[in-house]
Amino acid sequence: MIRPMHTAMSIRLATPADSAIITEHRHKMFRDNRFATEDILARMDEAFEPWVRARLSDSRYVGLLAEDRDVVVAGAGVFFSDFPPHWRHAEPTRAYVLNVYTEPEARGQGVAKRLMEYLIEECRKRRVFTVVLHASPQGRPLYEKMGFWESDEMMTGLAR
Repeated sequence: MIRPMHTAMSIRLATPADSAIITEHRHKMFRDNRFATEDILARMDEAFEPWVRARLSDSRYVGLLAEDRDVVVAGAGVFFSDFPPHWRHAEPTRAYVLNVYTEPEARGQGVAKRLMEYLIEECRKRRVFTVVLHASPQGRPLYEKMGFWESDEMMTGLAR
């Protein structure tokens, strides 16, 4: 257990054995935002679960799970990846926050904020000072309050 929240809720580090629940949260997050069809999300799940399990094993992914009476109600993660030194940050690592998800019945209790605070502290411990994420409309106000801002990054999807 990392930090108690209220008497029944706690936050713990995820292990490779938690890869299925992390995958489930990721699926629900994209489904709830209507980003993709169930068929596309099922293909994502199939590829994501072994990916996250491997990265939990080698600590490139730090996952957190909030539990209420031993039931997982929220999760969040940060992926540490090799990144070329940049004018904004000379360290050769970048942190990418992902999979921030709270079950509907646990929303509005500050759980996501607590998870984010822990992830930010983990970045500081690793001396990684550039942290990026993609925000859903629901998450944007929390991230902005925590000091995140829109950047100038762009994206494309190449034909397969």
